[in-house]
Amino acid sequence: MASKVSFKITLASDPKLPYKVLGVPESTPFLHVMKFACSEFKVPESSSAILTKEGVAINPDQTAGTIFLKYGSELSLIPRDRVG
Repeated sequence: MASKVSFKITLASDPKLPYKVLGVPESTPFLHVMKFACSEFKVPESSSAILTKEGVAINPDQTAGTIFLKYGSELSLIPRDRVG
């Protein structure tokens, strides 16, 4: 049985800071996690980014397990038109 990791993804562009907790197998491509989070928050995936608590953008071309080990479980989703 594959190990799972969980992410708490907060929609940073909403003043209410809604969040979703997503549990996925470690081997899941993180791009799929990002796409699912975008669909849950109804924001366009093509113009969104996932950031760490420190505000560092994450390259989604890694597995969920790698992202979890490098950056932890608390991440933010932000539409790119809100950056800057």
